[in-house]
Amino acid sequence: MASADVVLLTVPADGAYLGVLRTAAAGLAARLHFTLDEIEDLRIAVDEACAMLIRLAVPGSDLSCRFALTGDELAVEVAVPTTATAALPATSSFTWKVLTSLASAAAASVADQRASITMTARRAES
Repeated sequence: MASADVVLLTVPADGAYLGVLRTAAAGLAARLHFTLDEIEDLRIAVDEACAMLIRLAVPGSDLSCRFALTGDELAVEVAVPTTATAALPATSSFTWKVLTSLASAAAASVADQRASITMTARRAES
């Protein structure tokens, strides 16, 4: 397996900063030669994942985002510190359905007072 180029970004866990992560996701997907539709799907998926997590974030905390680029794939992990009682939306929720329809794969977890969502976007075969 080829090694991945990794980009790490940390922004305040506030909706005002989601544009930074959407723009980064789009730029990295463009670097992998994703189509315009694939780039837009990834931007929306990153936005949905971050919006879910911001609701769970400890006030005043940061949202971390890890992008790993490998060949025709972009893996994204977003995470926030949270309280011990935090729970992600159900996988049957509209928000989760949107996210999973836009990403090639997605998963979420809450453990050790940290909520995270990972997703993978793959470039379509040319």
